[in-house]
Amino acid sequence: MTAFPTATVRSLSEVVTKGTTPTSLGRAFVSSGVRFIKVETIATNGTYLPDKVAHIDADTHNLLGRSQLRQDDILFSIAGALGRTTIVDKSWLPANTNQAFAIIRPCKRSGIDSRYLLWALRSQAIGRHISEINVQAAQANLSLEQVRSFEIPVPEMDTQKLISKALDDADNLITTLERLIGKKHAIKQGMMQLLLTGKTRLPGYTEPWTKQRLGALGTLLKGRGVRRDDVRASGIPCIRYGEIYTVFNDYTRSAKSFVSPEIASTALPIKTGDLLFAGSGETRDEIGKCVAYIGPIPAVAGGDIVVLRGDVFNSVYLGLLANTSVVVDQKSRAGQGDAVVHISSQALADIEVELPPRNEQDAIAEVVVDVDREIRLLRGRLTKAKAMKQGMMQDLLTGHTRLAVADVDA
Repeated sequence: MTAFPTATVRSLSEVVTKGTTPTSLGRAFVSSGVRFIKVETIATNGTYLPDKVAHIDADTHNLLGRSQLRQDDILFSIAGALGRTTIVDKSWLPANTNQAFAIIRPCKRSGIDSRYLLWALRSQAIGRHISEINVQAAQANLSLEQVRSFEIPVPEMDTQKLISKALDDADNLITTLERLIGKKHAIKQGMMQLLLTGKTRLPGYTEPWTKQRLGALGTLLKGRGVRRDDVRASGIPCIRYGEIYTVFNDYTRSAKSFVSPEIASTALPIKTGDLLFAGSGETRDEIGKCVAYIGPIPAVAGGDIVVLRGDVFNSVYLGLLANTSVVVDQKSRAGQGDAVVHISSQALADIEVELPPRNEQDAIAEVVVDVDREIRLLRGRLTKAKAMKQGMMQDLLTGHTRLAVADVDA
């Protein structure tokens, strides 16, 4: 399949220009009025963020005539976050922008579709070109002349529309999945707030809750014997205290690090159902963050981890509870130190929690794990959708794959 013919952005546009910061002309931003679009107003995926928009008054807008935006103008960032692109929607107008954006106004007579040009400017080829320019430059900036010189593949108009529709559809799928993940996460947070405090009870559970100390729920054990240099790519699974902050959420089925059998023999073995607390941290707010280990594979705990082991609690439930604000406040007050904060086994043993009976803990944990499973599946779909879109962009914008009308309408 032959590649599409190319044309420069200059030849496809009525104008390629940029704006001016109002303050450089002695004008101030105002609380409301004409929208003023900055780079931070546009998300990395091109989404307009209304809470990030600034405003100027009508007189300033009229003064900045060169950068007054029109519907279907393309904004292409040329300072800071290079290559961030969006297309101006009618609902944004009237609007203006500054010198951090190149304003590309497609020329209808040139045979270019605005949405197709938007996608072409997001292509891997343009991304590579920006990277090459960036390597040679002292600062992360592009000139208007460099933007005007970008070479864009230009198929026939019908093909342009097919490509832009296919990529728009792929983008819409990604947006839908991201929103659904956000909604599911919000539902989970709200549900946890109710279930972990007893404000809402699952059907059939009516027994009273009891206040207990962590030390009364099992045995607290101290991790030992694993240094950073001991970690390797394979071997015996190992959890290190720093990973509790950066890698895991409230529970995990697997470890992310490994050590040799020799090192593992000197470390603390951890079992399914153990609750692991980070014994050191940078701030009091994070000290004692915990993760439940529910993996079927035995692992070991490195130093600065405190393990709570017992059979009268559900570790997923207790881990969720121990990471809520009520318990975090207790852990924060029990922390010792300034530059590095520590929490001892005894201090953790004295932490008080209010617990439902074990069968209710199990039921609540199962509900949360089910929601997490749905979120994990959606995130997997999102990852695949993003990969699919990148592959489509590469194939469609280079002409490697051609679409028929049926491919897009199906």
